[in-house]
Amino acid sequence: MNPQAAISHYQILTSLLAPALLMAATGSLLVSANNRLARVVDRLRQLIALWHNASSERRAYLDRQIARHRRRSRYVLHACIMLYVAVGSFVGTSLALAVDAFSGQRVPLLPTALAIIGVLCLLVACIYLGLEVTLSVRSFDEELDMELIPRSED
Repeated sequence: MNPQAAISHYQILTSLLAPALLMAATGSLLVSANNRLARVVDRLRQLIALWHNASSERRAYLDRQIARHRRRSRYVLHACIMLYVAVGSFVGTSLALAVDAFSGQRVPLLPTALAIIGVLCLLVACIYLGLEVTLSVRSFDEELDMELIPRSED
């Protein structure tokens, strides 16, 4: 094997590392987002169970909480979708880099375009997760307010 071919192979392998690192980071975010979705769904189930035995005043509060948690679940779901698309884009980037290298740089824009799509999906997913966290804090604040206000029925 001549030295130039070996260098070329190392350059290809090195270029495949960036998408692999982005896949790992996206995977970590995806695990976190899926855990958040599970927690939101569990809390929704609790709120629905409480709603059945609640007074009309308490039901109004629970209705707001249920609506907010439904919105939270949609935000996390959209984030998960974006993260899955990002992982797919980064896998595609790696494959496109290899195809481009072996085809003599005939598709140079494809790996870059796929990487940009993946990064944009990561950005959108982070925005959705940020919105979900904001709603989570609002729900928690409202729960605290409701629990700390003395009830007339006690």
